[in-house]
Amino acid sequence: MSPSQLDCRHWTSADYTEAAGGVSPEQPLLSPPQQQPELSQVWWTQWPIVPAGRIKFSIRPQQPHNDLPPGSAQDGPFKAATERVTRDLSSRAPRGLSLRAPQDPQGQLNVGARLRPRQRRRRLLIKKMPAAAALRANSSAGTWVRPAPGALDGRWASLRETQRERKRVMREACAKYRASSSRRAVTPRHVSRIFVEDRHRVLYCEVPKAGCSNWKRVLMVLAGLASATADIQHNTVHYGGALKRLDTFDRHGILHRLSTYTKMLFVREPFERLVSAFRDKFEHPNSYYHPVFGKAILARYRANASREALRTGSGVRFPEFVQYLLDVHRPVGMDIHWDHVSRLCSPCLIDYDFVGKFESMEDDANFFLSLIHAPRNLTFPRFKDRHSEEARTTARITHQYFDQLSTLQRQRAYDFYYMDYLMFNYSKPFADLY
Repeated sequence: MSPSQLDCRHWTSADYTEAAGGVSPEQPLLSPPQQQPELSQVWWTQWPIVPAGRIKFSIRPQQPHNDLPPGSAQDGPFKAATERVTRDLSSRAPRGLSLRAPQDPQGQLNVGARLRPRQRRRRLLIKKMPAAAALRANSSAGTWVRPAPGALDGRWASLRETQRERKRVMREACAKYRASSSRRAVTPRHVSRIFVEDRHRVLYCEVPKAGCSNWKRVLMVLAGLASATADIQHNTVHYGGALKRLDTFDRHGILHRLSTYTKMLFVREPFERLVSAFRDKFEHPNSYYHPVFGKAILARYRANASREALRTGSGVRFPEFVQYLLDVHRPVGMDIHWDHVSRLCSPCLIDYDFVGKFESMEDDANFFLSLIHAPRNLTFPRFKDRHSEEARTTARITHQYFDQLSTLQRQRAYDFYYMDYLMFNYSKPFADLY
C-alpha cells in the first residue's frame, strides 16, 4: 500500500458509539492501518466518571512555562489531584473570545532540552528535509505578513462576534438534540482525533477534507518542527508522527489540556465535504480505498459488475457510493473522511473555544493565529498538495454530483448529515429538501 494514497486517518477498534450522544451505527469506523499507542490500564479503570454537562473546558490566561505540561511523556507519577471545572450548559451565556498564549519566547516551553533521542532524530529529519518546490511555488509564506489585531479592529470585532454566534448555535443544537451527552464522560476515544501543540497551548480536532493537512503543517511550524509550511511534504504531515494526539497522554495530561488549552476545529459544508472525499478516494488511483471500499461497494450495488471491476474495486460511481453511505447494513464500515463532524470531534461533549469554517478559511485561520499570538509571518497555507491540477470541490461541482441522485436519495443524505447542518448553521443545499 502506498502511504501517499492515505491521509488524515486513525485506526479505532472500539465499538463506534456516537461521541455526541445518540444511536450507535451498525458498522465500526474504518481507517487505514497505523500503530495505535498503548493506553495505560488507568484509563479504563480509573477514568473519572464526570457528567459531560458539568465539565467546562475554558481558556484561562497562562503564565509562561519553563517545563513541559503535566501528563507529558516525561512526567512521573501524579503529584496532584486532577482539577475539575464544572459548567451548566443550560444556563451559561455564550462566552466571548478571550484567548491568550505566552508572549515571552524565553518563557515558552523548553521542549528541545528534554527531547528523547527518537524525538531529536524526528525533529532533525523535518528540519533538514528538502523543500517541496511545488508547494513553495503556491505558498504565500514570506510574501505576506498577517496584520496585527490592532490594525483591523473593526474586522477583528466582526470575527469575534461571528465566533460567539457559531458557538451559540452549536450549544443550542446540543442542548436540544443531544441531551444524553450530559450523562456521558470524556474517554480516550472522544479525544483520539485531537492533535496537541504544547508551545502555544492549542488542541486541534482534525476534520478530514476541511483543511486538516494544512492545519497540521501550521501546528508543526508552531511547534518549531519546521521553519515554513511549504517545507513539509504530505507524507511527513500524516505519517511522520511529529504531532501527538491527545489520547496518547495520561489521564491528568488530557484533563489538564482540555481545561487550559485553546480548543479549535474547522468544519465544511457536509455535501461539499462528501463530494471532496469521493473525488479524492475513488476518482484517483488508491491502494487502500479501492480494494477495501470499492470492491465491497461494487459487489453489493452494481448489477452485472465486470470481473475486472470486482477484482480492482476501481470505477465506483457517486450514486453507488451514496447507496453504501445510506445503507444501514453497509458491506464495509464507516470512514472518517465522510463521517459526521459531530462524532469525530464530540462538540456536544467538548466545549470548543474556536469554530472555523472551510468556506471562510483565510479570515478564520488568520484570526485564530492572531488570538494565540503566533508569529506574524505565519499564515494559513493556500496550496493544494494533492491532485493540485484538479479544481477544488466547490458548491457548483457538488451540485453536479448530487444531480445524479434521486430526490429521495438527496433527502436521505441530508437527513444523514442533519446534525452537522444544524450544529454548524449550514443552509439546505437544495430547495426541495425538508
